[in-house]
Amino acid sequence: MIKDWLEKSTHVVVFTGAGMSTESGLPDFRSANQGLWQQKDPSQVASVQALNTNVDEFIDFYRKRVLGIKEYGPHRGHRILAEWEKKGRLHSIITQNVDGFHQQAGSQKVAELHGTLQKVHCQSCGTFYSSEEFLEGSYRCQCGGTLRPSIVLFGEMLPEQPFEMAFDEASRADLFIVLGSSLSVSPANQFPLIAKEHGAKLVIVNQEATPLDGYADVVINNRQIGDVLEEWHRLE
Repeated sequence: MIKDWLEKSTHVVVFTGAGMSTESGLPDFRSANQGLWQQKDPSQVASVQALNTNVDEFIDFYRKRVLGIKEYGPHRGHRILAEWEKKGRLHSIITQNVDGFHQQAGSQKVAELHGTLQKVHCQSCGTFYSSEEFLEGSYRCQCGGTLRPSIVLFGEMLPEQPFEMAFDEASRADLFIVLGSSLSVSPANQFPLIAKEHGAKLVIVNQEATPLDGYADVVINNRQIGDVLEEWHRLE
């Protein structure tokens, strides 16, 4: 069934969440035992308020996160999606992840809803720098402003351009595949519903059940994303 959908669909869109990243070794945020938000209060280290009033802890937290993504990289699932894009089988990726692994694997058309840890920018003037600046201990822009990761902090809106791209892609999809998202974060979790409302087949692959499973045409739980994608890849 999935093989037929992949072959016959003309606009396949993939939506990825934390489960895609954890298979590369990165910790997630919301798991009951290991999630980062079980160890840290996000309002204290990952918010606009923290950047303005608790900058030392903010910088320490995100320096460790930037170091974390440097230790890992794309897994076979990321590479399969990149290959599908090159073959014209996959049209785009919408991701909640900020590690940049999709692009490192070779994917070109990626809407990063929550930004990226691969870059930093000045909170004051907006000038962009490589995230290497954080690792080298440079936290100030030439203008004197504070450098921060180019991600969406708590208390900020999603970036307009990726959001509009994601909305457009979800609306045009005839096959929408969710990989590793709990679909519990709004407004990002609305994109599968937008795709479904516009007539797309909806496939959800996640370790645990999600609130949108009832809308899906196929639900796959308790399996590694890399294994599932490898299985589908062999069907081509």
